[in-house]
Amino acid sequence: MNISGWLAAGVVLTLAGCTLYHAAPLDTGPTWPKDISRLTVDAHSLPFPELASHVFDPRDGLDMTEVAMLAVVNNPDLSLARADLGLAQAQAFDAGLLPDPQFSYSPQIPETGTPGENVIAFDVGLNYDLSALMLHHSRQAAANAEVRKADLALLWQEWQVVGEARLLFVRLRAEHLMQDELEQQQQLAQRLCEADRRALEQGNSTTVNLALDEGNLADIQHQLGDNQLLLSQNTAALNRLLGLPPMTRLVLVGDDHLVVPEAAQVNAELPTLAQRRPDLLAMQAGYDAEDQRLWQAILGQFPAINAGLLKARDNNGTNYHGYAVSLNLPIFNRNRGAIAIETATRQRMHEEYQQRLQTAWQEISQILTDLDIQNNTLQQVRDNLVGQDRLLGQAGLAFQAGNMDLPTWISLQQARLTRALQETALEGALQEERVALLTLSGSEFDTGKRP
Repeated sequence: MNISGWLAAGVVLTLAGCTLYHAAPLDTGPTWPKDISRLTVDAHSLPFPELASHVFDPRDGLDMTEVAMLAVVNNPDLSLARADLGLAQAQAFDAGLLPDPQFSYSPQIPETGTPGENVIAFDVGLNYDLSALMLHHSRQAAANAEVRKADLALLWQEWQVVGEARLLFVRLRAEHLMQDELEQQQQLAQRLCEADRRALEQGNSTTVNLALDEGNLADIQHQLGDNQLLLSQNTAALNRLLGLPPMTRLVLVGDDHLVVPEAAQVNAELPTLAQRRPDLLAMQAGYDAEDQRLWQAILGQFPAINAGLLKARDNNGTNYHGYAVSLNLPIFNRNRGAIAIETATRQRMHEEYQQRLQTAWQEISQILTDLDIQNNTLQQVRDNLVGQDRLLGQAGLAFQAGNMDLPTWISLQQARLTRALQETALEGALQEERVALLTLSGSEFDTGKRP
């Protein structure tokens, strides 16, 4: 087979191994799930043991753990993060491939001379970039570190979504409870205003008392409106987090109480935070990738070598063969600019990691302090509620016996409900701090769930 035949055969073999193009048209509308009750979650695929051990069944409503499970598998932002992980894996695959050799063929057809005496000359070369082999290991190591970074970043983002789902669950449960308590307050305030109007008509009260009680009623109605707005906003936020249609009405069930470790245990585990929290592990992986890029820049100081085999024929029919070697002369550049850039980049990543680690310690320590203060405040409110319940029981008996008028009886109930609202608000704030502590202190992560 002549040179043209070999060239044609090489082109055919190359095309035979090519990937074909497949179109992927975009959707023109939302792709939300239509029936929540039919949603399924493979709990065993979740990288969090506390979620993987829970049964997902939306038919009877969603408890806090089920909300978190659905968020992990259906959150739109996590879908993008998983696409980023796929991109990093594709880049690592590309970095692991060896560069292809270069084939060159150059025919030289004579334009002058004696017909029949001159033949077509040609040059055939097969070259390979040997420098690419020298950098191959570090490039692949950097790409693998980037995959590890993307995987851990995804794991941390999933854990953040779990924390946000818990936070919205806690807020919605507290706001529903406050809505009920505020509606009771409104009913009592309306009864009190009606009693004031009757007493005013009978000459047993003044317009001042009626104005004060009507002002109190207006304040309660304003609080009701604010709470309804928060309920609407947080319901919409939860639907967005779960990747559900905006008008979805979720039924939230179960307890919203979170069990958190004792302060002593959290403080004891702080020294291992950098080995447990995925965002810190992701930054470590990114630092390793940058370290490999610096090593590549240092290797780039040395001459880039390209070697190959050569076969040629001149117009007289004389055949030649040999080899060709080319290299860069490190005289002016010597890759010093790239080395300086990668060195500075690595130093910045070092500082960024240290800052993130120290910030994590500070945030966790502050939450532990806040939890201690809020627990004490909540306990004081609950102790006060016990006394108010006792007093309210006695007042109820006096009211039934006719020894207490209606305005006084209603005022005592309002005072008790006001204290109950404080308890609900404090309990909700305490639960939010617990969610934050669990999120920031990390958890038991199973990084083997994904390849």
